[in-house]
Amino acid sequence: MKKQVNLLKRYFFAFGLLFSSLMALSAASDIELYTPYTNISVPPGEKIDYSIDVKNNGSSTQTVDVYVSGLSKDWTYTLKAGGYAIKQISVLPGEKKTLSLTVNVPVKVNKGNHWFSVVAKGHHVLNLVVNVSEQGTFKTEFTCDQANIEGHADANFTFTTKLKNSTAQKQVYSLHANAPRGWKVIFKPNYKQATAVEVEPNKTENISIQVEPPYNVEAGTYKIPVRAVNRSTSADLDLEVVISGTYDMELSTPTGRLSSTITAGREKDIELVVKNTGSSVLKEVRFSASKPKNWTVEFEPDTIPAIEPGEEATALATVKSADKAIPGDYVAKITARTPEAKSDASFRITVKTPLLWGWLGILIILATLGVIFYLFRKYGRR
Repeated sequence: MKKQVNLLKRYFFAFGLLFSSLMALSAASDIELYTPYTNISVPPGEKIDYSIDVKNNGSSTQTVDVYVSGLSKDWTYTLKAGGYAIKQISVLPGEKKTLSLTVNVPVKVNKGNHWFSVVAKGHHVLNLVVNVSEQGTFKTEFTCDQANIEGHADANFTFTTKLKNSTAQKQVYSLHANAPRGWKVIFKPNYKQATAVEVEPNKTENISIQVEPPYNVEAGTYKIPVRAVNRSTSADLDLEVVISGTYDMELSTPTGRLSSTITAGREKDIELVVKNTGSSVLKEVRFSASKPKNWTVEFEPDTIPAIEPGEEATALATVKSADKAIPGDYVAKITARTPEAKSDASFRITVKTPLLWGWLGILIILATLGVIFYLFRKYGRR
């Protein structure tokens, strides 16, 4: 239906041009309009400059009204003479004046011939044709060959995008991102950080987009909508970041204290706390120990099946010192690990003398004091 209406409009316009031409001829006017280029082919959005002569072939001065007729509402023009916009012009007999006509072809326009006229009212009609060489659009395209990237939470994600200006005019686009809270998005046209970019008509600009997730972001899929926009046109692009999660843990004790005491040859229980400080589940957390010679360290349990992000689990480490351990400070390093992460904690363990040896020492001292006292009483007065 729309095509039929457009076709009828063309027929009526052509008929009007023919009728106007016949009326002008019947007037046998001395005023003639002339330009050498009556049929011009241009792309959408082009500006056409016409130089039109107004000739007076008569024997008296002629003052005529001049105007442009037949242009669609989306087309604009200016008609000037001597640098001024005019609607009327006077020409001496046997002379000519030159009009400057500028016609702006719209960006969004149908391909094909478009007719209009320059009219010297009551005298002459100059018919002109503009052939639009291609279908006009006012479109912007924002694309990315790889719009989905997967990685860990501590990684930066870089997308290579293309912004195509499919209009016939130079466009300046503002660049925006609607990322989740805490995310950082940086646009880099031509590898330089910017918030706007200029793109020539029918050209493509490469834009690198760097996305930084917030600290300790949870594993999951996140959409990062980005947009290039100006007052005339816009384009949207959805980027997608898949966070596979981070693996991290912290090994300590409920109080945070990493020291203890033990009696030589005896056992000491140390409660351990493993906290998942990453964003992924820690699976099969195993314990091991680096200990002094002849010491033993056993764990209960020796493996924790899983710890969710932000959660913690406990275990018991039973430390036994060597039977003949010399009193002093020793270091035992306990490690919690998975294939993806590990955490160490070094415990300072002070070895003390067994209580039996303490009593024996006291008895020896008392016996020595008793012997000295006996000898003093027996031999002291001689």
